[in-house]
Amino acid sequence: MKELTPREIVRELDRYIIGQDAAKRAVAIALRNRYRRAQLPEEIRDEINPKNILMIGPTGVGKTEIARRLAKLVDAPFVKVEATKFTEVGYVGRDVESIIRDLMENAIRLVRDEFKKKVEVRAQVLAEDRLVSLLVSPPKKSSGNPFEMLLGNKKEPEVPPEEQQRISGKREEVREQLKKGLLEDKELEIEVEESAPQLEVGGSSINIGDMMGGMMPKKTKIRRVKVKDARKILLDEEASKLIDDDEVQQQAIDRVEQHGIVFIDEIDKIAGRSSGYGGPDVSREGVQRDILPIVEGSTVNTKYGAVKTDFILFVAAGAFHVAKVTDLIPELQGRFPVHVTLKSLSQEDFKLILTQPENALTRQYQALLKVDKVNLTFADKAIAAIARAAYVINENKEDIGARRLLAVFEKLLEDVSYHAGGEDMPEVDLDITEEYVMEHLAKDEADFDTKRFIL
Repeated sequence: MKELTPREIVRELDRYIIGQDAAKRAVAIALRNRYRRAQLPEEIRDEINPKNILMIGPTGVGKTEIARRLAKLVDAPFVKVEATKFTEVGYVGRDVESIIRDLMENAIRLVRDEFKKKVEVRAQVLAEDRLVSLLVSPPKKSSGNPFEMLLGNKKEPEVPPEEQQRISGKREEVREQLKKGLLEDKELEIEVEESAPQLEVGGSSINIGDMMGGMMPKKTKIRRVKVKDARKILLDEEASKLIDDDEVQQQAIDRVEQHGIVFIDEIDKIAGRSSGYGGPDVSREGVQRDILPIVEGSTVNTKYGAVKTDFILFVAAGAFHVAKVTDLIPELQGRFPVHVTLKSLSQEDFKLILTQPENALTRQYQALLKVDKVNLTFADKAIAAIARAAYVINENKEDIGARRLLAVFEKLLEDVSYHAGGEDMPEVDLDITEEYVMEHLAKDEADFDTKRFIL
């Protein structure tokens, strides 16, 4: 993991998420504790369990965004799942153990990428050699007895010494042209492995080739690609050959067990709500009971080996506007000792969301419309009016948090987005003012500021 301090983690999250300091601090401390635990002697390390976090707050206030940014901050296996996707064992749908299998797949991808970087220089040399060979002597169409090819008995004809010398000179010439970048757009035929068909079982994909234990020969196909694309394909193939798959799997399992992070969204949707006809929904409570052993610590079998979940950090989030935290089964509540409440967004928060984050909506729409020669600028009063519009509509209608800004912006810039574009379109400077906002929003929302007149 990157050795970020809690303050550095919060500072990074502040670049994209406005407010919600309590949630950011809790997540930052939990992440730093993973690093602290890793530095301890083994005998005490095994006694320290992660302190799982439950984030409670209305929709659109940043719960899921914290998870998304968290995944980019850490070099640890991370998976985000929706609790509503899972069903109790015995029902049709995904079982909760697939969470750990997904986490394991992410870890394999993470570790494999690290290994590829280590062998990249050697792989580039080998890939270039293969590329030169393909350009000098393209592969001939395969013919003959398929059984000989399968058993590897087919022999290549011997090349005379004069031909070998000519080919050697041609190779050096082609290599020089490659280094100068003269052949990047030249097309060539390359043989690539065809992906094995996937079988969907219980919500997860199973490779048919894996089921056969690798007995089936690899199926290949000829692709016609440009040199620049062939180089990437060959580099990936050569890097894969240089990597020890057993070591990748072992490191991935260790990474999942010691540093894995699982974010369970919409956990309130599986909270059992008692009805007058006979207790909570069996399937919902069943999902909670199935999640329980994974959060507590159990062993899950994956195709890469058994994975222990004792030290995986779980972060759960839910709006809890219908169900309450107490509607979760007590055992599951106890597995999430750190509770953090996220606040609803104020009008001031909306203003900050539109101006401060690096991915602010104002910058996104400026970049989008710049493609069609429209230069947008937003006056300060216009931003205040947009923030007020989003806040008031949330108050009058359903509170969907920062997602309301998307709806407001789409309505505000609908005419501009529709009329922009085309080869004969001149460059246009458009200043979004307070009057422009009022004119384009008030008429549609039946004057969005009417709430201030209601006693």
